[in-house]
Amino acid sequence: MLPHRTDFPNGFLFGTATSAYQIEGHSKGGAGRTHWDDFAATPGNVAGAENGAVACGHLDRWAEDLDLVQDAGFDVYRFSTSWARVLPEGRGTPNAAGLDFYDRLVDGMLERGIKPAATLYHWELPSPLADLGGWRNRDIANWFADFTEVIMSRIGDRVWSAAPINEPWCVSWLSHFDGHHAPGLRDIRATARAMHHVLLAHGRAIEVMRGLGMSNLGAVCNMEYAAPVDDSPGAQKAARVQDAIYNRFFLSGITKGTYPDAVLEGIEPHLPDGWPHDFQTITAPIDWIGVNYYTRKIYGPAEDPSAPWPATREHDGPLPKTAMGWEVYPEGLTHFLNMVASEYTGDLPIYVTENGMAGLVERKGDATDDPDRTAYLAAHMGVVQDAITEGIPVKGYFTWSLLDNYEWALGYAPRFGLVHVDFETLERTPKASYHALRKALSRP
Repeated sequence: MLPHRTDFPNGFLFGTATSAYQIEGHSKGGAGRTHWDDFAATPGNVAGAENGAVACGHLDRWAEDLDLVQDAGFDVYRFSTSWARVLPEGRGTPNAAGLDFYDRLVDGMLERGIKPAATLYHWELPSPLADLGGWRNRDIANWFADFTEVIMSRIGDRVWSAAPINEPWCVSWLSHFDGHHAPGLRDIRATARAMHHVLLAHGRAIEVMRGLGMSNLGAVCNMEYAAPVDDSPGAQKAARVQDAIYNRFFLSGITKGTYPDAVLEGIEPHLPDGWPHDFQTITAPIDWIGVNYYTRKIYGPAEDPSAPWPATREHDGPLPKTAMGWEVYPEGLTHFLNMVASEYTGDLPIYVTENGMAGLVERKGDATDDPDRTAYLAAHMGVVQDAITEGIPVKGYFTWSLLDNYEWALGYAPRFGLVHVDFETLERTPKASYHALRKALSRP
């Protein structure tokens, strides 16, 4: 059973999250082409070559979707803005229809008593900027600052919070080293530069928003528990290296102005000249930190002892898994809430900005029957309760996701939503987990 909101401190915030390209319908409203459109059009990159052209049709159904947020009792709606919808060429003349859409969306939240939590970038880079090197090009920090100025000059006076970039690890490592997301590279030099430039862009965006008089600005990092496959020194080292790459590099850059030695060992020769001087910008003060958490991974050393850095190999884990093949491991969230506060952010407010699962039970019959999702959320909300009891400054918990949506390289098959979406008709149907949360979030 889900804990009730009265089991949490007064003022604790509950929210749900989505992202622009995953739900809006990118083919409408004057949005420009993105590197995700290009990636999906390349054979073999995305299941069924599916893309975000239609997605959930949120561009036309936003009012209905905000009603779902309100009816569930959520305090906050975490949404993202599409760079290519606002600036179709990535730079230059804004798309008036795009700015008008986000204007209406924010006003719609406020009319329903929902706090708007804006994320500037959730992975849909305009193709003309990808043509110029995208995140490999240092100039992207200033392009992103200019985009920030345009969109936040329009809606920044009304959003409750703002964060520049969702999940820097995905923007850089997953997309430039693993090649699983757009632009689909497998290049360590590109990866090193993307890792650094995404943080430089973060810092520039924070500077711009401060200049606009905005407050409650944060950073959102995804974290994945790295466990060794056994007690051998090689496995222990592999887990430490993966932890440094995934969980510590971006946190350390933003909060300490340093990069972990375990990561510099591999990427320092590939970083841009003068990179340490950028920490003055990267460490622009933030008001909160967001933790996105889903699972753990098991690591050992690479089979080939001569393999280049990072020389690690992922192993299958023994725990129950979601439809993504991800282990259910709430203890990982316990670890990260403690780690973030004790090692990086101190008293800074922490928000669990994403937590959820792609359901298995709903695949077997009734598409709205998802007891596994309710159990997953209950376990992780319990972890948050325990962390608060231990004095960790966790101030909110947001579920991913409001809607079944476009799950990037996996197309539309995995369903993370509290609300079922029929991708033929775009009809929305709340699942059992939605109703359970609605009851848990009811006010006395």
